[in-house]
Amino acid sequence: MNKESLLTFIPSFDSTEMVFYSVMRKGYPINSIKINNYNNTINFMRFFFLLFLSLLSPFYISAAELLVEAESFPQKGGWVVDQQFMDLMGSPYLIAHGMGVPVADASQSVTFPKKGNFYVYVRTYNWTSPWFLGKGPGQFKLTVGNKRLSTVAGVQGTRWEWQYLGKVNIRNKQVVISLNDLTGFDGRCDAIYFSTNKQAPPSDMALLYKFRRRLLNISNVSRRNEHFDFVVCGGGLAGMCAAMAAARQGLKVALINDRPVLGGNNSSEIRVHLGGRIELSPYKELGNMVKEFGPVKWGNAQPAGNYMDEKKKEWIDSEPNISLFSNCRVIALQKKGNSIQSVLAKHIETGEEILFTSPLFSDCTGDGTVGALAGADYMMGREAKSEYGELRAPEVADKLTMGSSVQWHSIEGKQPEAFPLFEYGMIFNEESKNAITMGDWTWETGMNFDQIKDFEYIRDYGLMVVYSNWSYLKNKSIEKIKFQKRKLDWVAYIAGKRESRRLIGDYVLTGNDLMQYKIYPDGTASTSWSIDLHSADSINSKFFPGKEFLSIAVHTPIYPYPVPYRCLYSRNVDNLYMAGRNISVTHVALGTIRVMRTTAMLGEVVGLAASLCNKNQVKPRDVYQAHFSELIELMKKGAGKHGLENNQLYNEGNCLWEKPQIVN
Repeated sequence: MNKESLLTFIPSFDSTEMVFYSVMRKGYPINSIKINNYNNTINFMRFFFLLFLSLLSPFYISAAELLVEAESFPQKGGWVVDQQFMDLMGSPYLIAHGMGVPVADASQSVTFPKKGNFYVYVRTYNWTSPWFLGKGPGQFKLTVGNKRLSTVAGVQGTRWEWQYLGKVNIRNKQVVISLNDLTGFDGRCDAIYFSTNKQAPPSDMALLYKFRRRLLNISNVSRRNEHFDFVVCGGGLAGMCAAMAAARQGLKVALINDRPVLGGNNSSEIRVHLGGRIELSPYKELGNMVKEFGPVKWGNAQPAGNYMDEKKKEWIDSEPNISLFSNCRVIALQKKGNSIQSVLAKHIETGEEILFTSPLFSDCTGDGTVGALAGADYMMGREAKSEYGELRAPEVADKLTMGSSVQWHSIEGKQPEAFPLFEYGMIFNEESKNAITMGDWTWETGMNFDQIKDFEYIRDYGLMVVYSNWSYLKNKSIEKIKFQKRKLDWVAYIAGKRESRRLIGDYVLTGNDLMQYKIYPDGTASTSWSIDLHSADSINSKFFPGKEFLSIAVHTPIYPYPVPYRCLYSRNVDNLYMAGRNISVTHVALGTIRVMRTTAMLGEVVGLAASLCNKNQVKPRDVYQAHFSELIELMKKGAGKHGLENNQLYNEGNCLWEKPQIVN
């Protein structure tokens, strides 16, 4: 078509508007527009009036559009919601985690704004692209009504991007759309966009955020507002116990958890067993709560039922003063001065936004997410030996951390089980293979990467090494007959993280404090696990230098040590507690406090302290300065039920039984 025939002006306001807009968007000069002879003066006036309006606002005339968030699909089939990287790529998404077996379709009925032709885009990611430049394994298609689009999604590009799938003709405004997994290898879809204009949505994160809110009709006015005495962010053991301890003291508590199950690393999604001891001096009643809900079976990467997700939820649900907000992730907050006024959480499936106001908050997210949003001071990486004089610290500070584990296990069947050839940049041979049937904590990745900014890369690398090694064992190894009837039964897609941000309190606990038994008057729950620090396995480094996925642990046993209360609140955000692996410790000291029975007891202390803040109308620091004697009395009693048998005697760890010489 030449420029002379681009526009046939029809005396209709709507058609004039639409066609003129299309010409303006394509950038053709005004003098290229021909007007039919029958047009009269009114038509010309309409035309130039629209020209005037269009010059004032290029977006005066918009396309018909429909945006569908994949995570909102009510029928998810075999696809699952992954929220771990919302802060990095802007949204939760659906992932087809079939471990090499295509999963059932996800589907949803949608209403188009009009009938007609629509261009179709999906936001997706070719997840093996950091290691392999060809077509990736995360392949899927989209079906709209009765038409399955021919273009395969998820196989191109090197980042999260909008991929064009083709054009569909919508004859009925109500249509069922579905995601069709082709491989079972973690294809991922964030959103689907339909438009009468062939133009992809923005890729820039800030523009995409505004774009989503406009098309989904999200506004601040539509937010739900909730007020509580205490808001706990994070539903691992630390958060659970912080919420319960405060609630049993009479506080109205919100517990915000960004997964459908509680327990964090001890949930069936990650499957790390509990570690550390309870019933320790000086406050032997701390930790009794773990007896009430803690799993009684030991072992990592074991069957899902071992981790007792339902019992954890029943325990939280049994307390009327706790309101549990599952599947909600904190994405923003408001401050006044040095205090948090509210946190904003987003439901990872529905997109509903909830604003929580409170005089007091606790960051039990593990990553220190709330603290980071609030501008709290934090540390990350390894401190130099010169900074705290720790024997196990490196000479020069660096960004290394302990890694994250993607655990897995397989089962033996009666018939041979096939597994696709999976070669996407990770090549195994007889020397480098791992001829094993399960992988637990030693399968650890990302020690030399940023556990916040690079976390999707870290998790994906964990998946890739599991699939690549298993593919080699099943298809190429000289030992493949041993694995002939085995199949992958479970591979974690939620990575078990050990270390990231550590929020700084009024005191930073060090390795020297632990090893020299430097006791402070504000001691609380005792940590008993050895100083357990992980690094890359040297044999694995030989075959995969800089890309290690196996680790070793070096333990330094300690005598049970009371963690100072001043490590449990932020030094520069006045109303922020923290419990879990993100408390105020050095990298070395983190090696002991990070195990979950210990973090549970620290969460219990935070919940008890929060009740004193509420009772005395003070901030966390004031409890240390003026009300610590009251906290001592509460810690003596604990918040758990008394008289229960200790059912937590597995994986307690080694500790010293003779007290080191006390250093004053």
